[in-house]
Formats: sequence, C-alpha cells, structure tokens
Amino acid sequence: MRTLDLYIIRKFLGTFFFTLILLIFIVVIFDISERIDDFLRTKPPLIAIVVDYYFNFIPYFINLFSYLLTFIAVIFFTSKMASNSEIVAILASGISFRRLLLPYIMSALILAFLSFLLANFIIPYTNQGMFAFEKKYIKDPKEFNDMNIHRQISPGTFIYLENFNIKTRSGWKFTIEKFEKREMTYKLKAERIDWDSVRMHWIISSFYERKMNGLKESLRKGIKLDTLLPLTPADFTEDIEEVKIMNYFVLKEHIRKKELRGDPDVTKYKVKGYSRISDPFATLILTLIAVAVSSRKVRGGIGLHLGSGLALTFLYILFMQISTVFATFGNLQPLVAVWIPNIIFGIIAFVLIRLAPK
Repeated sequence: MRTLDLYIIRKFLGTFFFTLILLIFIVVIFDISERIDDFLRTKPPLIAIVVDYYFNFIPYFINLFSYLLTFIAVIFFTSKMASNSEIVAILASGISFRRLLLPYIMSALILAFLSFLLANFIIPYTNQGMFAFEKKYIKDPKEFNDMNIHRQISPGTFIYLENFNIKTRSGWKFTIEKFEKREMTYKLKAERIDWDSVRMHWIISSFYERKMNGLKESLRKGIKLDTLLPLTPADFTEDIEEVKIMNYFVLKEHIRKKELRGDPDVTKYKVKGYSRISDPFATLILTLIAVAVSSRKVRGGIGLHLGSGLALTFLYILFMQISTVFATFGNLQPLVAVWIPNIIFGIIAFVLIRLAPK
C-alpha cells in the first residue's frame, strides 16, 4: 500500500467520522427538544435517558444516514483535493484514475461492512434497550387492529377470526379447517375462543365440529372445548417496530413463519430483510459517483460538486422509496424492488467513472 493510499483512506475515514460526530450532536439536540415534554411528564432517571435511550439511539442513526454521510465526506475532501490541483498532480505522476479509485473502494468497503454488521446484528440488540425505554416512559409500540383474520398456522391448517381483542385475549367467530391433498378433513366453528394463561391453551365455546374421512362424516356440538393450537395471543400482536429488534437470522425465521401463515404484511418484512443486504452496497456505489463528480477541477469549487452530488443522492433515495412502495402495495417482487436503485445507480456510477478526467 502506497503513502498516497493511506493519505486518501485517512482523509476519507477522518472526514466521514468527523461529519458523523457533528451530525450526531445536532440530531441528539433536536431529539431532546422534541421529547422534552415526555421526559418531564414521565420523569425517567437521567442515567436511563443517557444510557438506555441515547446510547442505543446513536447506532441506529449512524446506520440510517451512513451512505449519505459517506457521499458528503467523499465530495468534500475530493473537491478540496481537486481545487488544490492534487488530483491533477496524482494523474500527471503516472497513476491511472482506476488505480486512484482503489483507496476509495477500500474505505467504502470498510464502511459497507460496518453498516452490514450494524443493521443485522448490533442495531437489533441496541434497539431492544431503546424500545424498552420508549415502552416504559413514552409509549407502547404494540397494537392490534385487524379484522377478519385469515392465517395458516401449520401446513394444511387454516384459521379464521372475525376479530380478536388483545387485552382480553378473546376472539369471536372462530373457524379452523384442515386439508389433506386439497380435500377438507376437519372443520370446527365456534362463537368464541379464549386464551387460558394458566394452562397455556385455548378454550373454545359454543362449537360445532365436523370430521370427514372419505365418504364417512361425523358431527359434534358442544359448549366448551379445551384445545392446543400452534398459536398464542402474542401472534396477534402487531409490533410496529418489531423488525428493528430482529437480527438477520431471527428476521429470516420470522419471514418464513409469516409466509406459512399467509400474512399479508410479509412483503414489508421481506423488503426490510433485503434492504439490510442491499443498503451497504449503496455506500460503494455513492462513493464511486462522488469521486467521479468531484475529481474534476471547476470554478464552482466544492459548492458545485456538493450541489450536483446531493441531487443525485436524493434522487437515489427517491428511487428507493418508490420501489419500496411498489413492492409493498403493488406486484413488484421485494428482492427486485430493493435492488433496482442499486442497479440503476451502479450503471450511472460506471458511466460517470468512464467520463471522469483521466
């Protein structure tokens, strides 16, 4: 590794972390001003505010804006190098532009790897502490508002509920159906279903049971029936932010269970899961775009570079949001939706690198 590589890597990472620290202070101050009423109302201990909330809030914020901060950092110090004719001197010394990109790529890969670790393993852990603080002192993020619930609770076994009350752990108009080779073999209908938290099973009231075995059929009515189902009241609790406390492996298993049950919101979880893999690549792509845009010496200086670069970045974010909406509410596959922005802007980065001064 040459001295020049170390110089660029030091500039890259130094500018990134310096910008990050400044932005963290600004965001924390704004967050305190926004939540000061909640803090005064619930009076949490100061140590809880600092350690349980803000220490756990900072990693989430870092990863949220990491690729944007990476882009700004590269634009800033590369434009300064270009305005000081350092880029011209480097290229005039016989170093190719492709070789010049090497320390940028190495630095971007380091930040991308850190982003991957944060998103998939570190932030889910720190978010647990932050959400526990919010639940205790600010709000409970859990709610359940669904009506007409249809779910597959095991292969070939489906349930239906007209509604479910999470507070009383009771449901109404309950139906369970079992199928074997596309033929119904069992059906039970009940007016009410309640969770027994002591014996950890369901109590079915006013039920009508039907069993089918080929041409044979048996019917039964009853007032009360105790039964075990691969289902608990927690499965009806929709945590708005629950995906943020799941690491990579837990989220993958959660998506598998939702697919089995036929949950309509599984697409949102797939988008989140794929985003944890695709977002770190945005760091590398935006780094290449930033180098291509800011390595040319122009009269506008850093202002022109920063303006054009930020326009591309916000366009990238816009593409991300649009593709996510199409995946969530349309027919676009989540994997395709998540990677479309990276593919499009990867092509833009390739073209800009080709057009950059050599």
